[in-house]
Amino acid sequence: MNYKKQLSLGASALAPLFMLYFGYKYTIFHVDTGHGAIVFNKIYGVKNQVYKEGWHLMMPWFERPIVYDLQSRPLTLKSVTGSQDLQMVNISLRILYRPEKSRLPDLYRFLGTDYDQRVLPSIANEVLKAVVAQYNASQLLTKREDVSNFIRATLQERAKDFMIQVDDISIVELSFSQDYTRAVEEKQIAQQQAQRAQYMVMQAAQDKKSTIIKAQGEARAAELLGPAIGKSGAYIQIKRIEAARDIADALSKSRNRAFLDSDTLLLNLTSTLDSNLEKVGANPRELQDQTK
Repeated sequence: MNYKKQLSLGASALAPLFMLYFGYKYTIFHVDTGHGAIVFNKIYGVKNQVYKEGWHLMMPWFERPIVYDLQSRPLTLKSVTGSQDLQMVNISLRILYRPEKSRLPDLYRFLGTDYDQRVLPSIANEVLKAVVAQYNASQLLTKREDVSNFIRATLQERAKDFMIQVDDISIVELSFSQDYTRAVEEKQIAQQQAQRAQYMVMQAAQDKKSTIIKAQGEARAAELLGPAIGKSGAYIQIKRIEAARDIADALSKSRNRAFLDSDTLLLNLTSTLDSNLEKVGANPRELQDQTK
């Protein structure tokens, strides 16, 4: 008798806890921040109402909540497609997307909760192939921002048909085949070699021009110096003195010692001076004795 009484008392104590758990589990549900929910009724199907953040009521056993993440989520897709000039392009696209909050009931009816895996890979590849085919390989590199904007606008319009909102896209990788890369490198090398050859041709032409001008100057100098040297040998003496001065300066800066006689160092200037004095009728030895 006491056992039955204790059992009834225990059941009475657990009944409120069971009712509380039942009410929490099957009559209310919570929607977190950044999420949206719809309710599926076993009798009427999906309700058209979209539930916001917070606590909400539902019929136990007959209804269950379906929660969607309304925050932007990234998805990276890779594709291999052809450009306008038939070059194969390896492109990676990063997409920021989220479901359209006002169309969550239709999204669940037609695509379910894994809508992104069902739709985005196919439409993204479709858009990529359509857009990349309108540019050649060089334009894909030089007009990358324009290509990205074109892909974004086209993908946004295409995703609206599937209740998906595309917030942003970015091209994270853009590369070409090894054959094309090698051809571009060879073209750059050929252009550099052509520019170098053109520079060498211009330099050779300039050197030729300088040589002609120098030769013309020397010829003109020879024409002017010829008569002057015939009249007087003073110019030759000046040049010999300048040459002797240069030789003396070079020998003074050298680490090796050199012993030269005065005639060699002065390039026989004294002999030339003696000959000039003889022409005017003076004796060099007498002049030296007079100076002493």
